[in-house]
Amino acid sequence: MLKNLFRKREYVTVNTRNLDESSSLPNIPNGKWTNCPKCKNILYKEDLEKNHNVCIGCGHHFNISARTRINQIFDEDSFVEFFYDIESKNPLNFEGYEEKLKLNKEKSDLNEAVITGVGEIDDIKVATAVMDNNFMMGSMGCAVGEKITRIIEYSNENKLPLIIFTTSGGARMQEGIFSLMQMAKTSAAIARHDKEGLLYISIITNPTTGGVSASFAMQGDIILSEPNAVIGFAGRRVIENTINEKLPESFQSAEFALEKGFIDSIVKRKDLRNYLSRILNLHEVAEYAK
Repeated sequence: MLKNLFRKREYVTVNTRNLDESSSLPNIPNGKWTNCPKCKNILYKEDLEKNHNVCIGCGHHFNISARTRINQIFDEDSFVEFFYDIESKNPLNFEGYEEKLKLNKEKSDLNEAVITGVGEIDDIKVATAVMDNNFMMGSMGCAVGEKITRIIEYSNENKLPLIIFTTSGGARMQEGIFSLMQMAKTSAAIARHDKEGLLYISIITNPTTGGVSASFAMQGDIILSEPNAVIGFAGRRVIENTINEKLPESFQSAEFALEKGFIDSIVKRKDLRNYLSRILNLHEVAEYAK
């Protein structure tokens, strides 16, 4: 197969000035290949997609869109999106913010950095919020906080398990204090969800930082993560400058968080749907036994 031509990891710069007219370079169609940022192997995109967007060579988990994740996790044609029409405004009249929102809508084909709705995993109905870092790095502004709060409340009212997939650069700076208030709002909704005795599974994907990691991402009854996901609050350099110490290389990784007890398990993407199905089935059996 053509992809076998690209297995070597040595890269040679070809000087085309010294090639005669009979010489030719490999003709690689645009858009068919991508590089793994970890092992640097050249990957055929079709093979990558078939492998859940995980590098076949080293297991690196590529970032994926919210819609791709929904298609991977939920039963076919079972997902129904809620609260689509909630969009960000510009409460602080931040210069250029409306233009940035418009550009991100066009680039990501989303109207905000989270999709909320209800779907089924092996016929078990769950409420869910799936964040997408293609929209302003998954930052949490008023609209993101409102959508997540509403799906939590819907879960409360309908006695449904809740699953939230997080990926975020933190609070959205263009919305200032209004953005920071979403931490308290979503956390209060999670507290009401917990009071109802309902199950909340938080699934952390790369990266989850700032105000999202400091609120609902870390409040799950069960907290899972994809391998090598960045999990943290402040940036590495900020922390190092504050404490005047060099941090370990593994700091703010999912593996570090697991070792310190901040998360419950690291689950590979190809195994996640079945893993969630087992948890949900156990939860249903436990509820039935009460």
